[in-house]
Amino acid sequence: MPGPLNGCKVIELAHIMAGPVCGLMLADMGADVIKVEKPTGDDTRRSVPPEIEGESAAFMMMNRNKRGVALDLKCDAGKEALRRMLSTADIVIENYRKGAMEKLGLGYETLREINPGLIYVEISGFGRTGPYAERGGFDLIAQGMSGLMSITGEGPGRPPVKVGAPVSDITAGIIGAMGALAAYANRLKTGNGQKVDTSLFEAAIVHTYWQSAIAFATDTSPGPMGSGHPLNAPYQAFETSDGWINIGAANQANWEKLTNLIKAPVLARDERFITNADRMANRAALEGELNAILRQKSTEYWLSIFEKGGLPAGPVLSIREMHQDPQTLAREMVPKVHHPVAGDVQTIGLPVKFSGTPGRVENAAPLLGQHSKSILSEYGFDMGEIEAMVQQGAIISNEAT
Repeated sequence: MPGPLNGCKVIELAHIMAGPVCGLMLADMGADVIKVEKPTGDDTRRSVPPEIEGESAAFMMMNRNKRGVALDLKCDAGKEALRRMLSTADIVIENYRKGAMEKLGLGYETLREINPGLIYVEISGFGRTGPYAERGGFDLIAQGMSGLMSITGEGPGRPPVKVGAPVSDITAGIIGAMGALAAYANRLKTGNGQKVDTSLFEAAIVHTYWQSAIAFATDTSPGPMGSGHPLNAPYQAFETSDGWINIGAANQANWEKLTNLIKAPVLARDERFITNADRMANRAALEGELNAILRQKSTEYWLSIFEKGGLPAGPVLSIREMHQDPQTLAREMVPKVHHPVAGDVQTIGLPVKFSGTPGRVENAAPLLGQHSKSILSEYGFDMGEIEAMVQQGAIISNEAT
């Protein structure tokens, strides 16, 4: 079955991560996403190592399920090809510096004249308004300025720590896709397109909901707590005899269940730990008491006990262990796609399931210019024109065999 966005045409003018995540989400849900690259390709093609048969693993991850065309937008023929593509697109995604599209004569105000229903998604470092609108942005910078790095790490007095995953890039892409779909739904009702503007900075800020709530209430900025939770305890990682385990005893019922399962009901009666407020006030002592017990047995032992007892808990897995976990496999989160050069490669699947119009992950990332000729022919260019554009360097063609 086609995905829920079957028939939706998307042009992705984006590179590295945030914009490509947005395009990836839409592609997985059935949209026809055409990735437009410069003649030298998306910079992620050079994010190596690692490589698989000479192809960037990072690029293949971010761009599967898309078709690819390579255009030189510094020449008139390349710009005209893109203009023709944008004139009938439903959604365009761009993460260029502010003003770059306007310099090409393809800014939103120009495009809306030829395509009033266009959904124009801009993903930038700080958004298109405000005092930082002209700045470029990277995940690291956004994490630092959003406060995320001040709440991540082992504890007070330690160096600031970035979240291991580029969460502002990924979240900005997901928020961009959410905004695009909301605008698309509105267009289906009204016929009107609009501009959607989000940023890495805002995407990082939304991860501070709990800590911001605390700061608003107390006028004090929370700091890092390791794996602990700013509002509930015990809700963190604990050491076992052979590894680590996460325990989510975040409410009173689960706290009492935990003390029974580890055969330490005395802790539930300890004045330091009676209520959640007590446990938060005495979190260091609570950790000490629980660690002393949990270190006596293995992770597997405790997981078995907690699962039988209905207590939320889970192991701390490595990335490869996660890939091999039966739940990961059952939810189709590590599918394989066939790449014309790299062969069969694994990727990450669509994290939302549709009962009637399931999404799909079935095509590998395109080679640079892999679909240039076929895509331009769809937009009315004849083969003579296309070959002339190849000779001029206006397009790069690398049709797969």
